[in-house]
Amino acid sequence: MSKTDQPSSDPSEIALGASVLQRFKSGHDAFWSGIRDAAGAPAMVLFAGMVGFGAMGKTNGLDVWFTSATSFFMFALPGQVVLLEMATTGSSVLAIALAVTLTSTRFITMTVTLFPQFDQKDRNHSLYASVHLLAMTAWAISMREFHTIEVKHRLSYFVGLGLLCWIISIPGTILGFFLAGMVPVAITLGLVFINPLFFMLTFTEVKPWINRIAIFLGCALGPVFFLLDRDTSLLSTGLVAGTIAYFIDRKCLRKRVGMLG
Repeated sequence: MSKTDQPSSDPSEIALGASVLQRFKSGHDAFWSGIRDAAGAPAMVLFAGMVGFGAMGKTNGLDVWFTSATSFFMFALPGQVVLLEMATTGSSVLAIALAVTLTSTRFITMTVTLFPQFDQKDRNHSLYASVHLLAMTAWAISMREFHTIEVKHRLSYFVGLGLLCWIISIPGTILGFFLAGMVPVAITLGLVFINPLFFMLTFTEVKPWINRIAIFLGCALGPVFFLLDRDTSLLSTGLVAGTIAYFIDRKCLRKRVGMLG
């Protein structure tokens, strides 16, 4: 087969297929490494975001039990914010469920890109429990680190990483609830957006250039779509920027694999 007839390579597949050194001696080591990686900036950023959410809960008249329960059972800050806002405005249960479901559609792509990278023997019913630990922060860091981790240890690393992030979200929510009114509203709202910002900065470190191109296009097109229609601007920006980045990757980047990374 000639060079021109060979199928184009996916940069992400090259990164995952590369040989890696034995980073961990056992799954136990991988688990605690995930805990350590989460214990720094990821946990602090997520904690700050949940503090902001907890304060929003009290400001909107919800009790501490309901507010903290959303962090325990949902662990999805955008969906929690939507639930909180719609619950306080008296929306129907069906409307709230639909809106929260739509905000959670990102988990589909996060799941189908991350979980196939686990070892085949780990792809069983236990993943239904592990998927609760999936969040933007844990997903972005896992995508960045998995190409340096042996396949058999990836699930252990992910569980350690996600578990600490999940656990830290609950006391953060409770603390924010009781701190409400002690800090300016602008700071409280700003804390909620720290986590998405950290996710974006972390995601730029994921090797394939398509991720960086999509983020750049999103930043450029976001204000334009906001001026056109603020209610659908986020959805429109993601759809258009992601589609353009996809075609750039398909038509240009995959033909220049040697220049990626």
